[in-house]
Amino acid sequence: MATDCEHCPLRKKPIFKQLSARELRFMSDFKSGELTVEPGTPILMEGSNSPQLYTALRGKGLRYKLLENGDRQVVNFVFPGDFLGLQAAIMGEMGHSVEATTAMTLCVFDRNALWDFFRSHPERAFDVTWIAAEEEHFLGEALLSVGQRNAVEAIAWALVKLHQRGEALGITRNGEMALLYRQQDLADALGLSLVHTNKSLAKLRDRQLATWRNGRLALHDLDKLREMAGMEKEETRVRPLM
Repeated sequence: MATDCEHCPLRKKPIFKQLSARELRFMSDFKSGELTVEPGTPILMEGSNSPQLYTALRGKGLRYKLLENGDRQVVNFVFPGDFLGLQAAIMGEMGHSVEATTAMTLCVFDRNALWDFFRSHPERAFDVTWIAAEEEHFLGEALLSVGQRNAVEAIAWALVKLHQRGEALGITRNGEMALLYRQQDLADALGLSLVHTNKSLAKLRDRQLATWRNGRLALHDLDKLREMAGMEKEETRVRPLM
């Protein structure tokens, strides 16, 4: 049975902006159903023109681009609350693919209703703009890591960012969280070889800064990891939930 928007478990998270009663009614009407997918299932394909938009309700995934030779660039890691498919809605086709890493539940929205959505609920249209701006901000940070940080610094940055997302969603316990991605996924996100990634993770583990093993990520000294990556401490920003 589909989750009613009024009882959405994500709405209880402090990270997400609260909706008015009017906005909540509209989102309930805007939502057309739910989709459950298994790990490894393609959700959106680069170049496709999907008629649906999605919000990740449960589970995690990857956004990525492929070269003709099969090499992959991971664009971002999908967590609960992420909005998927906006590129196709605005530009006519997806600029990247999205795939489930774990079992996922997705809220499904009819893309054809998006323009009515913008006209009738301009405050929610601003929320969509905020989401797009946040994605652009993240990609700028990721590009900085790829171009200017060495491997250990880049991995420290990525682990801190992933941990921050987990903490904001309330899925960390005593500095640990489930992280069922592969080292290859992290390597593809940072433009590193798998060997280089493995060695860099070992250095962080040997320095007792971070451990990622058997699908669990533990950060032992967040301040030192931030310092290593040249990151400033950020306040968690309340974000819209579609």
